[in-house]
Amino acid sequence: MPNVSSYPIANDWFSISRVDDTTDMLLEPHVHVLEQANMFFVRGSERDMIIDTGMGIVPIAPYVDPLSAKPHSEIICVSTHTHIDHIGGVHEFDTRLVHPIEADEMASPSIMSTIIRDEIDPVLLELFASSGYPPLDELLISALPYEGYEPASYTLKGAPATGLLEEGDTVDLGDRQFTVLHVPGHSPGSIALFEEKTGILFAGDAIYDGPLIYDGPGMSVDDYVVTMKKLQALDVTIVHGGHDPSFDRKRLNKIVEKYFRIWGV
Repeated sequence: MPNVSSYPIANDWFSISRVDDTTDMLLEPHVHVLEQANMFFVRGSERDMIIDTGMGIVPIAPYVDPLSAKPHSEIICVSTHTHIDHIGGVHEFDTRLVHPIEADEMASPSIMSTIIRDEIDPVLLELFASSGYPPLDELLISALPYEGYEPASYTLKGAPATGLLEEGDTVDLGDRQFTVLHVPGHSPGSIALFEEKTGILFAGDAIYDGPLIYDGPGMSVDDYVVTMKKLQALDVTIVHGGHDPSFDRKRLNKIVEKYFRIWGV
């Protein structure tokens, strides 16, 4: 097992930054960039929403709840898909929404459930490396969340969905409505949320400004091409991806064009 005695202790596991007047972004800065997902907390007049919940190494609710003026029970948790870095804290919320294709995986995660490199399927390790990510150290974390933490104790709990989101559905926060887009490619049940009146797109891992992973289990380049064309057709002003910095429509088109060249489209 990895020797954790040399690992520092993190003062705060999550960082929180302001995106705009109604939105904050949470990040796990001590998680390897490969699994360092962007999580977005969006405030509405009637309900608030957390989009994705990280790795689940420590509880996320104590960081999310102070961002809301509403009771914890009124926060909607939307999972854009069910990879390890997006559903770690889903069990902490009463309302849990996901695409039906990935509901079983959210209830009982099976693809990857460890933060120890040597326990990860070698096929996945090769996929990560070939996609352009830096090599993994012995752990997927660079610090411990607290004194005495044992990486081998990590488990990805998951939780059953309390509701399902399909293409064309709406996540209604009162004064804000987000249309659900089914955007497979990175995973079969990936979804994005688009607010038409502002042009804001929460894209999950359908697109982000970093190395996209598109050739692993449950992934499909053919589906990804359809998804990319769907995203290009949107009147987008800003894209908040599941990883890396946010970007505008011009950058979205450049990212799409790059992968179309790679895929020979």
